[in-house]
Amino acid sequence: MSDLVIPAPTLPTVPTTTGGRFPVRRVFCVGRNYAAHAREMGHDPDREPPFFFTKPAGAVVTDDADTPYPSVTERLEYEVELVVAIGRGGTDIPVDTALDHVWGYAVGIDLTRRDLQAEAKRLGRPWDTAKGFDASAPVGAIVPAADVDPTSGTIELRVGGELRQSGDLADQIWSVAETIAELSRFVSLAPGDLLFTGTPDGVGVLARGDLLEGTIAGVGSVRTVIV
Repeated sequence: MSDLVIPAPTLPTVPTTTGGRFPVRRVFCVGRNYAAHAREMGHDPDREPPFFFTKPAGAVVTDDADTPYPSVTERLEYEVELVVAIGRGGTDIPVDTALDHVWGYAVGIDLTRRDLQAEAKRLGRPWDTAKGFDASAPVGAIVPAADVDPTSGTIELRVGGELRQSGDLADQIWSVAETIAELSRFVSLAPGDLLFTGTPDGVGVLARGDLLEGTIAGVGSVRTVIV
């Protein structure tokens, strides 16, 4: 007999290429990790320590499901990213062993209410409602880490078949290993955590009916329709 006063929330999970599903504990994102994207957002990139924001675990959209257009925005934008799935936790993880903590990798899309984010930046407020809303994190199937080289590979996003973003994982300012190590200084990473690692330039606006298809060479793809 359970002592919970309400039913326990459903545990979000992401499909894997092994046939099982990966349980999602938390979702972390690193900002402005590609120099060209930093410039298009009005920043002069340098190798300052990365900064992080979060999305709730329930923000993930999986299995090529449709993604609802969010309320309270007139500027929904896309950002295709490499997603890291943590399989072994740790705190103050050294860079040279950071990749040992990875279970696998996937392609994800960080959806953003850009108008809300711009207003939050102007007022010095948190980004939570701009980044952490419902269905703001479509994620494709997770590939085991042994099958992926996270240091290089073409990363692209098409909207309605038109190429909108194109870059390479090698363009990241902070590598996956460095990003994991830095994040583990602030929080104790745990199995089930996801980490979105930044996006190349070319972000843009979405409308209802748009088909998004993100791909990373050697990793896989993610697909969703904005409805």
